[in-house]
Amino acid sequence: MELSSVLPCKGCISWQGLLVTAFLWSCGPLSTSAQPTIESVPPIIPEGGSVLLLVHNLPENLRSLFWYKGMIVSNNFEVARHIITMNSSVLGPAHNGGETVYSNGSLLLHNVTWKDTGLYTLRTLNHRGVLLTGLFLMASSLSPCCNPLNSSQLMIQPIPQYAAEGESVLLQVHNLPEDLQAFSWYKSMHSALVLKIVEYSRAMNSTTWGSAHSRREAVYTNGSLMLQDVTEEDAGMYTLEILNRDFKIDKADVHLHVNKPVKHPFIQVTNTILTLHSSVVLTCLSAGTGISFRWIFNNQSLQLTERMTLSPTKCQLSIDPIMREDVGEYKCQVSNPVSTKTSLPVSLAVMNK
Repeated sequence: MELSSVLPCKGCISWQGLLVTAFLWSCGPLSTSAQPTIESVPPIIPEGGSVLLLVHNLPENLRSLFWYKGMIVSNNFEVARHIITMNSSVLGPAHNGGETVYSNGSLLLHNVTWKDTGLYTLRTLNHRGVLLTGLFLMASSLSPCCNPLNSSQLMIQPIPQYAAEGESVLLQVHNLPEDLQAFSWYKSMHSALVLKIVEYSRAMNSTTWGSAHSRREAVYTNGSLMLQDVTEEDAGMYTLEILNRDFKIDKADVHLHVNKPVKHPFIQVTNTILTLHSSVVLTCLSAGTGISFRWIFNNQSLQLTERMTLSPTKCQLSIDPIMREDVGEYKCQVSNPVSTKTSLPVSLAVMNK
């Protein structure tokens, strides 16, 4: 199997962000309804640079917040903490001297290297205990910014990067060592036997399927793994573990994104016939999580004025006061990485008092 690919250069790092929380998507006028998210700033940095894990929509009335390296919430893996009530920050045992945590929950990593990639967990506490536990993935990702011949790092590229349910995804391996004895795939970041999908022995030219094999996988001698007819349950971390001839073990991780296509949205409006200087609220509703919203006015992207306000998730549009230039047709568009759907129009009319 041959697939065109773009490899990253040495010293070029691209970050991907993923926040997993227990919050369900909802739309409302209050900022407290917004789902917390984490953004990598900048998304692409050179090795030795700095990246900010910027937290948006942090819940209010917090007492403290903690960052951990990995999935395990343990003192041994604590990178840093911030005590909000005392406005003080303390670095934890897992810090490398290049981290700074801020009162808004964001974490700054200085002088990053490939060793800094992996899972980071953000935990926040209020007076009742755990309020939010989320996973942020910083995974080395293929970037077109550099010369592909300069890289020797073992890497995995998901093709496509974002998959819809029912599609096939190839976890394509780059820079597999020529002298390896065997390699194994795991459905996790951990090399536990119960999580093993498959093991391939080059010496025996044999393939052994493991407990996590779903009968929808195909493995190739170049290390790549094909997942067929994927579902949302297939999303998550995958680990490739290789064994060289000198019995040295090397690993590479990749995150598989799987999304269901978005549902058609519809607009809920407080009133469609309005008087001048009154107000109106339009709410875009669509089932699902991880959805982005865009508003369309008279078949063009809505240009916000000072009288218009969007909710933090952009799913709700408020106009106060209404003017005659606001009369027209409104639509909302929802999208995720694999699909986009647009609502039926809602028309606003303004009448004289």
